[in-house]
Amino acid sequence: MKPLTEHDIRTSFVNCSKGEAKRLPLPKNLADLEHWDDLDFLGWFDLSAPDRSYLVVERADELVGLSLRSASGKRGFLRRSLCSLCLTTHPGSGVSLMTARKAGPAGRDGNSVGLYICTDLDCSLYVRGRKKPASGGRMEESLTVEQQIERLCGNLDALLERVFD
Repeated sequence: MKPLTEHDIRTSFVNCSKGEAKRLPLPKNLADLEHWDDLDFLGWFDLSAPDRSYLVVERADELVGLSLRSASGKRGFLRRSLCSLCLTTHPGSGVSLMTARKAGPAGRDGNSVGLYICTDLDCSLYVRGRKKPASGGRMEESLTVEQQIERLCGNLDALLERVFD
């Protein structure tokens, strides 16, 4: 992913109003972020509203930003869950059901889509082996890292298709 500016991020959102995009908090470490090449999307959560997260992804040479909400409620600590984007397993609350309002009239009518995603939104780092899950893991796969990255990007694209559908 190429480095993003505040303007890039705020103008990319497709499922919230321009006013909401203008007010949403940016990642705290945006200016210091050094590993852009390791990211397939920029993801962060709102420290003042723990149920809100955001992600920005490059798609067909344009940026698409999504505002997400996490499902409320605690999950059991012994239960393991699988991220639908990167296929990393996490115990307890390491994976969250995140919902995104659909873009356009469907979203204004209250329609949304959901997906189980790593709560910390570090899918790109897990796939590349740059970060290890707390006590979950990545399944042994016969795919190369490049093929896993391609699958992650395909899963992201499928999510975006559902948001625009």
